[in-house]
Amino acid sequence: MNTPLRRFAASPLRRATSALRGGSASRADGAGPLLPLDGDTSRGAYFSLSRRNWLMAAAMAGFSPAFAAIRARSTRLISAWQTADEHRIGVLAVDGARWSVQQSLAVPTRAHGLMVEAGGSVLATARRPGDWLLRWHPANGQTQWHWIEDDRRFNGHAVASPVGDVLWTTETDLDTAQGRLAMRDMKTLEKRDEWATHGMDPHELIVLPQRVGDMPAGSLLVANGGIPTLPETGRSKRQLDRMDASLVALDPRDGARLGQWRLDDPYLSIRHLAWDPVSRAVGIALQAEHPDAEAKRQAPVFALWNGQRLQAAQAQPAVQGYGGDICALPDGGFVVSCPRADALALFRPDARWSQNVTHREAYALAAGPGHWWASGAEGVWCAPEGIEARSSGRLQIDNHWNLI
Repeated sequence: MNTPLRRFAASPLRRATSALRGGSASRADGAGPLLPLDGDTSRGAYFSLSRRNWLMAAAMAGFSPAFAAIRARSTRLISAWQTADEHRIGVLAVDGARWSVQQSLAVPTRAHGLMVEAGGSVLATARRPGDWLLRWHPANGQTQWHWIEDDRRFNGHAVASPVGDVLWTTETDLDTAQGRLAMRDMKTLEKRDEWATHGMDPHELIVLPQRVGDMPAGSLLVANGGIPTLPETGRSKRQLDRMDASLVALDPRDGARLGQWRLDDPYLSIRHLAWDPVSRAVGIALQAEHPDAEAKRQAPVFALWNGQRLQAAQAQPAVQGYGGDICALPDGGFVVSCPRADALALFRPDARWSQNVTHREAYALAAGPGHWWASGAEGVWCAPEGIEARSSGRLQIDNHWNLI
């Protein structure tokens, strides 16, 4: 590591407290954050930061369980999940150390991206290759469905314009397998126009809230995953040696290309995006498609865009090369869920890896002022308090959720 390390006493609690403040490393198996013992990084002597130690450290920092329960009492998340025989979207309530389903709605296939609208309604997009878009009003149960044209498929994500009159959705042209960005009427959800994304497999997109580098505020950033797929299925990968992942900036008025950036490694698929208002940069969750298993296991799961270039994560331990979701941390930096490594990987605003937190089947992420939440096999991880909210039942939470 390049940052100086202080000499730690043998206390696990002191090591865990230090990890919450940065400057940690991790085991190569991705099983949890590690800290150097006695400040020695040269001999591989590391300590794993478990969730128990995180909780102990959070308590030392003033986040007692009682305090955390009070702060978490009003947390509501819009989520998608699967059961044995159906797919649903719904509202989850996290109350201290417990979570529960408040209301839900069955959907035809798996939902993917979920967007909370200004009036409290929810816009859900079908997982690629999807054919439906849904507006749901949890308050009264009303629904508005929209079905895509036969020669197009939704790619799982949508974003609204800042003034709320336009909705953009990432799509695939089934005839050419090329990416398209559809501009839709916010009220009717009907398509007004569509533009090229200048790549295959477009996935998440965001609207820049302010100028970044040469890109003006309001520019559309689109993640072109770059994976060639069979148009009939949208998920059967083929000819990975032709991968061409990129991040592209488009003019929201006419779809003109403002800029396009690629990573040096062509086997890293650019999937999900998150804006960090603290560092004023965009974090990117990556998914590796290397033909070599070891290269794939060691591949970075995070990249940073600062308006000028894309930079892959530095000094990251192996987490199986798969970033599921990403969100910006309340005080700056990013967290990427790594479900195949049962870990949450934290990164600094300069793209350097910070630490891992063990969390089995980590996936959906969301953040609010001073707090962030992660789904997992055992419940909802609430940070920085270190509380694992649990329920009497178990849901297979899908890739994303959002705060209501």
